[in-house]
Amino acid sequence: MLFLIPTTLGDSRLENVLPTGNFDIIKKLKYFIVENLRSARRFLKSIDKEINIDELTFFELNQHTDLQTISSFVKLLNSNDMGIISEAGCPCVADPGAVVVALAQEKGTIVVPLVGPSSILLSLMASGFNGQGFAFSGYLPIDKNPRIQRLKTLESRLLAENQTQIFIETPYRNNQLFEDIVQNLKPTTKLCIACEITTANEFIKSSFISNWKKNKIDLHKKTVIFLIGK
Repeated sequence: MLFLIPTTLGDSRLENVLPTGNFDIIKKLKYFIVENLRSARRFLKSIDKEINIDELTFFELNQHTDLQTISSFVKLLNSNDMGIISEAGCPCVADPGAVVVALAQEKGTIVVPLVGPSSILLSLMASGFNGQGFAFSGYLPIDKNPRIQRLKTLESRLLAENQTQIFIETPYRNNQLFEDIVQNLKPTTKLCIACEITTANEFIKSSFISNWKKNKIDLHKKTVIFLIGK
């Protein structure tokens, strides 16, 4: 079996965001595919201090891992259960783990998604925007002009279909994205800022673009989900 193992979204208590049933499964696994080796080890130790990290086998999976290497991971599923651990939140959503799951599905391996926090869904739940129709676009273009054009395209989809648009940015570019949103989208479009979800510093607010213009917010180096809606 291939278990998809969610982690916390930030500095929050494990028992507040993860079912204890996950821990029982995790402690039985000996093979892990991880996005970041250091944080994965720290996560496992936070689940159970008695876990012997040296007895476990880790395979790193990131944007630089080639398909041949990934295929070698998956071959072990013939005789071993494995787990995928994301850097934060749920594996395979805005995360490189999806390619492993695709290969596992082709092999007929049982894939088991474990319950855990998804910043995308949690922000949508709290936004007050349409939860029947929505799209997650991941990262927007880095360059300013293409980014503004992309924002206007997403707003057009929102207005034409009432489809909530969800996207993210690298934490050190949050303020630039926020400024592009409030300066280029319609005053009557609504923007939700969902910041540091599930942590002690959680902040979630939806308001019209016209109101955000008058009430700027510092999002530098914070974990943020941006949503636009009606």
